[in-house]
This record gives sequence, structure tokens and C-alpha cells, in this order.
Amino acid sequence: MMRVGIGNDIHRLEKGRKLIIGGVIIPSDKGEEAHSDGDVLIHAIIDAVLGATAMGDIGTLFPDDEVFTENMDSTIMLREVLQKTKCRIVNLDSTVHIEAPKLRSHIDAIRDNLSKIMNIPVSAVSVKAKTAEGLGPVGEGLAIASDAVILLEGAS
Repeated sequence: MMRVGIGNDIHRLEKGRKLIIGGVIIPSDKGEEAHSDGDVLIHAIIDAVLGATAMGDIGTLFPDDEVFTENMDSTIMLREVLQKTKCRIVNLDSTVHIEAPKLRSHIDAIRDNLSKIMNIPVSAVSVKAKTAEGLGPVGEGLAIASDAVILLEGAS
């Protein structure tokens, strides 16, 4: 059986925090403000997987008011979700919305890292970067957001 899931996430950007996207640290003077490491791309992927399997959302498994999730590495969260769902990811299509820094030079590293975590070929991992053309909190440099669509095989 095949299922599709859609996920999204948004976080404020804060000076002095690490900017982590797809498990890759991106040089920046601002990073995600969050209880965990704040990786918006991985959080969107997690929500897409959980949505496809009708298992709730990221907050169900990793509440932001629990000590065990404080500063938690999002790659660990994704690996745990993939173990629980016991599904095979067919492909991922994702978009990161950020005004700065530009992500073009980091996309290959992000795709490679995600392919390893999800155990799928890099050719099945799409990561795009978009600006908000100066509009809204993303465009003003106050936030980062991400969307993810995932196709799973073996979901029941």
C-alpha cells in the first residue's frame, strides 16, 4: 500500500542559535528558536511521515514541554519515527522558506544527509529553497519555514 503525507513547520529565527536544516549546520548569525534543535525541514518531514501513517504529529511523540526533547537532535526524532512506522520512503519533495542565508551551496549536503537518514537514494530526495521576496515574517528575516511531501510504501 502507498500513502502520501504532507508536513510543514515554522520557527522564529534568533541571534546566537545554530541554523540547522536537514541535519546540516548552515553558517548564519541566526538560528531556529525552539525547544529541540529546531530543524524545520526535518520537523516537516516527520509530520509528513506521521500524517501518511495517521499517527498524529511531531508534538504527539515529542512534546515541547518535556525535558527529554529539550535541545534534542531532530535527526534522532526522524530515525525514531521511521522505526515506529516501519514504512519505506519512496521519495521526498520539500521546500525551505528563508530569506537569508542563501541555501543553494548547501542543498547537496542537505540532500545527501537526508538520504542517509531515510535510507533512500539521493535521487529520491528533493530539497528546494525559496525566499519570501521580503514579505511576511520569513521575508523580514524573522522566521524560517518548511514544507514536505512524502510517499511511503508499506503503510497500512
